[in-house]
Amino acid sequence: VQLQASGGGLVQTGDSLRLSCAASGLTFSNYYMGWFRQAPGKEREFVARISFEGGIRGYADSVKGRFTVSRDNAKNTAYLQMDSLKPEDTAVYYCAARYSNIGNYEYWGQGTLVTVSS
Repeated sequence: VQLQASGGGLVQTGDSLRLSCAASGLTFSNYYMGWFRQAPGKEREFVARISFEGGIRGYADSVKGRFTVSRDNAKNTAYLQMDSLKPEDTAVYYCAARYSNIGNYEYWGQGTLVTVSS
């Protein structure tokens, strides 16, 4: 199983970015997908999650209303649309997959760096 996160970069406050997570080696539609991030010197934290067919989505309070998680099961890809970015969104962003709608994520991507300058 491989999860390949991409789309990070250096942007300014207020800009937008879309992260992608391309999955292989699994039946993508059977997996809940999650996005997490880890800022320098901080613990990894939950950002967003999306259910198998995309009907259920959840967000951390810090990104609610600014970030949108989605998925395209035909392309085995999950997305994280990030709008109105703030310097505090600077982090390495990871995608993850879990077989169940609860419990731990079994598979993790390698991370993509998002840097938001003020």
